Amino acid sequence: MTRFTVTVDPGNLKDLGPADHLLRTLAAELDLPVDTFGCTHLIRDERPRVAVSLSAASDVLGAVREQLGDRGYEVTDGAPDGAGRAVLFPGAGELTGTLTIAEILSRSAIDAVQVLGSPAPPPPETRLATQDHVRPQWQAGELVLKAMPAVGGVLVPFEFPSPTPCCADH
Repeated sequence: MTRFTVTVDPGNLKDLGPADHLLRTLAAELDLPVDTFGCTHLIRDERPRVAVSLSAASDVLGAVREQLGDRGYEVTDGAPDGAGRAVLFPGAGELTGTLTIAEILSRSAIDAVQVLGSPAPPPPETRLATQDHVRPQWQAGELVLKAMPAVGGVLVPFEFPSPTPCCADH
């Protein structure tokens, strides 16, 4: 199957949360298939912002590209970079609660789990508390979930669902 990727640049997104919401909204409104990848990308040019990319079968995205253009989005072919942060990916909806690394890899398109500061991958039986917020990133053509140790001997995804903004307490 040939996959096709488009970038949607709404032009005004400054944070990842609204970009995640946009991807979920587009997936629902455009009835994207479950094997669609939807990623966020940080655009670092004279106008820093967040863009999103969608990747699916070419026969699906051809029509989607037209619908996005009709909605006023700037749509270009390809992804802005090879390091997108995946919000939509096959199996993402299956990654809730606490799962073993083996379950995460077998239920989703995630290729690997890396523990920050560790040179070796975690054993398959290692538990990961997903916090219902799993955001792997593309790294050298693989979808990799970064994780870190947490209380209770489990891992958690490196990205928290609701991070505390810098300087929130003053």
